[in-house]
Amino acid sequence: MRATEILSHKRDGGTLSAEQLRFLIRGYLDGSIPEYQVSAWLMAVYFRGMTGEETGELTREMIASGDSIALDPARRPYVDKHSTGGVGDKVSLVLAPLAAACGVSVPMMSGRALGHTGGTLDKLDAIPGYLSVLDPERFAAVIGEVGFAMTGQSERIVPADRKLYALRDVTATVESIPLITASILSKKFAEGADALVMDVKCGRGAFMKTPEDARALAESLVRTGAALERKVVAVLTRMDEPLGAMVGNFLEVEESCRILAAPEKPAAGFDRPAFEDARLADLIEVTLHLTAWMIVLAGKAPSRDAALALARERLLDGSAYRAFCANVEAQGGSLKDLEAGFGTRRAPLTEEICAGTDGVITEIDAYRIGMAGVDLGVGRNRAEDDVEPDVGIELFAKCGERVRAGTPLCRVYAVSNDALRAGRERAAQAFVIDPGAGAESLGPRVIEELHELE
Repeated sequence: MRATEILSHKRDGGTLSAEQLRFLIRGYLDGSIPEYQVSAWLMAVYFRGMTGEETGELTREMIASGDSIALDPARRPYVDKHSTGGVGDKVSLVLAPLAAACGVSVPMMSGRALGHTGGTLDKLDAIPGYLSVLDPERFAAVIGEVGFAMTGQSERIVPADRKLYALRDVTATVESIPLITASILSKKFAEGADALVMDVKCGRGAFMKTPEDARALAESLVRTGAALERKVVAVLTRMDEPLGAMVGNFLEVEESCRILAAPEKPAAGFDRPAFEDARLADLIEVTLHLTAWMIVLAGKAPSRDAALALARERLLDGSAYRAFCANVEAQGGSLKDLEAGFGTRRAPLTEEICAGTDGVITEIDAYRIGMAGVDLGVGRNRAEDDVEPDVGIELFAKCGERVRAGTPLCRVYAVSNDALRAGRERAAQAFVIDPGAGAESLGPRVIEELHELE
């Protein structure tokens, strides 16, 4: 078998066999196939695409390139959730303990912020003492103790993805749907997940800008999951304005705890239930919807509607917050120090951005808010950049709300005057106020759902 034959076959629109993909991936890892030939293959895939079976074989080979985490078979099925990335997207922080409280075993391998999108690991790192990177043995043990665990990707998990992603980044092939699919599913299934719920976001603040592009990715994920004999549910959600009210690492942890601690708000230090705050309605809607599908995939409810009712019940009876607290302690965090920071732990420099005219907020550009967060230190321009745990943006209003001139729209938190100035200017550009518009929200956050469940 020769690499040039594989390249020409894919260049001409052919389908590669499992043996050809194995030869290519293993040759890339051991150095027998040079990077320039793999780059040519990536570009051929970008233009020619891959079948579901072909993408499944690629995913399977990527999983085989490294270690897989061995989880207790008695707790199966294991169900995870993954998001394609957004702004203010702290869904995982609420969803994982909520699903665990409903009896789902959740192995969650998360990433860090890059560009305008936030990273779950950076949020977890804002919890005092929390260990956001666990070895496989401890990862499995925490799931056994509290029902879920959250960690970063080990160097030993899917090394082929790490090498291929770096190469995709410099060959303009990141946007290839089959390659995105294989990258996501290889990591999730190597961590021990038996099934997966995908939050495929679309809009200004998302990687996929249009519903059509998001649907194409969703279909690829579901189709490839079926080829691997794994159940995948893909849910398309809007990401035009930030989710919830907070954008920032500790700010988003605090907001997640506010939702989880709804029935225990005096003990947690919150002044009113999250369900009474209209700014959080979109976040709660998306979280409950995704959690419900996890419950269905785990066989803990017969239908999505029944699962949704169970999730609401566990959120309101305090079970989800108790699961969150148990996880914080199991992963080395200080619950006392975490709760002590609620409402008070903020970067020292602040400034409010106010409406310049009367009217209705018709747009809060999630991308601009996300990049304002990067200016402040919430996220990264490069993987090696540090983040600031206590900076960020707090939204006081959402799309569809009527405001008057001088009404505060958001507050910016920063650690330096330069960062404050840059973040404030970018955040101010995110708001569009129309004096002639009627009060109207963006509508439901959930657009569509795709699956092959019987």
